[in-house]
Amino acid sequence: MTSSLTAAPPARRANVARGASTIALALILTCQLMVILDATIVTIALPDIQNTLHFSPTSLSWVQNAYSLTFGGLLLLGARAGDILGRRRVLMAGIVLFTAASLIGGLAQSAEWLLVARAAQGVGAAIAAPSTLALLTSSFPEGPERMKAIGLYSAVTSGGASVGLVLGGMLTDWTSWRWSLFINVPIGIALVLLAPRYLPETDRQPGRFDLAGAVTSTLGMASLVYGFVRAASDGWSDAFTVTAFVAGAALLALFVTVEMRASQPITPLRMFASRERSSSYVARLLLVGGMFGMFFFMTQFLQDVRNYSPLKAGFAFLPMTVALFAMVRIVPKVIARIGAKQLMVAGVGLAVISMIWLSRIGSSTQYWPEIVLPMFLLGLGMGVAFIPLTTASLAGVEPRDAGAASGLVNVMQQVGGALGLGILVTVFGTARHNAEHHPVAGLSAAAQQHHETAHAIAAVFTGSAVFMALTFLVIVFAIRVRPPRVEAAAAITPAEAEEAVEMA
Repeated sequence: MTSSLTAAPPARRANVARGASTIALALILTCQLMVILDATIVTIALPDIQNTLHFSPTSLSWVQNAYSLTFGGLLLLGARAGDILGRRRVLMAGIVLFTAASLIGGLAQSAEWLLVARAAQGVGAAIAAPSTLALLTSSFPEGPERMKAIGLYSAVTSGGASVGLVLGGMLTDWTSWRWSLFINVPIGIALVLLAPRYLPETDRQPGRFDLAGAVTSTLGMASLVYGFVRAASDGWSDAFTVTAFVAGAALLALFVTVEMRASQPITPLRMFASRERSSSYVARLLLVGGMFGMFFFMTQFLQDVRNYSPLKAGFAFLPMTVALFAMVRIVPKVIARIGAKQLMVAGVGLAVISMIWLSRIGSSTQYWPEIVLPMFLLGLGMGVAFIPLTTASLAGVEPRDAGAASGLVNVMQQVGGALGLGILVTVFGTARHNAEHHPVAGLSAAAQQHHETAHAIAAVFTGSAVFMALTFLVIVFAIRVRPPRVEAAAAITPAEAEEAVEMA
């Protein structure tokens, strides 16, 4: 085989190399799409999962949070593992775990079974995801080919959320919610079989694993989220609620101590020395927290109150995701002229208005225009805000910290979503409890239940509006993006666009 390839004409050898590069790109994009899909593909299936596995309205949030917390908490460790052990090797290990967890989750017979599988999926995603873009740059030399590959990577990342919602609706509607997890199995097997043949291995770099930092930060955030969810069902004075908050605070304090003493910390604390960068992390945490809550509870409103099928509910989100996708393509072209801070203020301002609009939702609210218009407005606002917010997170970062800064943006995405959803679940539980104790006269039992659910979801959207408003205040008073930095960021808009789209 070697001699025949060597003897082949130059044009043929070029075609073989080009074919191998195409397959390598397809493998990388498929891996990225699979990880992105699993953040949303299960969302549409949540009502069916709740009925099948008997989740309570508050514990259902763990189907999302178990994935988000392990994904976000171990993401930087996964990136470090790729540097030390080799990107392809680590990517394959992550895919194997992700695929096995997907199979186990699809077979789940209890709530606890599914949650363990979802947490394992998040670990697999955290191991695999950081290597995808690194392998893409290793597979394509600088120039037009790499830029084209990054463009496709960005398109897959930005479109993945929308595809996940629609695909999740299709699978749940036509087969079962279990196929939203089973679909990963044949894809994962194909990736593992083909990766050694078509993906290059990267050189190993010396380094150490900060396991203590990864574990304490992940368990600390999980404990805080558990405290909020527990408070929604058992009250703030419950012993387990109090214990969860105390344990969360202690673990996060221990995490800071570990990072201060570690020779190679997973999260260099110097990353938070800049007020602008720290404020951008806080702003992203709040912004994504409010947005995750909207996704989670709007899905239930459409299916439980408006009686949408899973497929119809998936398509109902498309106007928002189309608007967001359009904006992240336009913003890089205008950011240098308009200014990063002005775009952040305008985008988050639109998000605040949209959530206040959605907070008026009721059991009789129609999709057109009372839901679709504010959702479209939210998509516009998020699309306008994400890229300049990412710019602020990466501004002034030294080359040695570039990977950590980029990783922290992703961590804030996942952890912010989990923490925000945990808080909003508490809001939902409290509002639902109040509505149950103040029934509306003359309503049937089913209508009363719809009223209670809609009332609680309206309270959640008010909470999301508060998250957005706090984000607005952080941006206005704490983030100052100087023009030179904006221009520098605009010069690398393809990468910035990819990063911002992934955050969306």
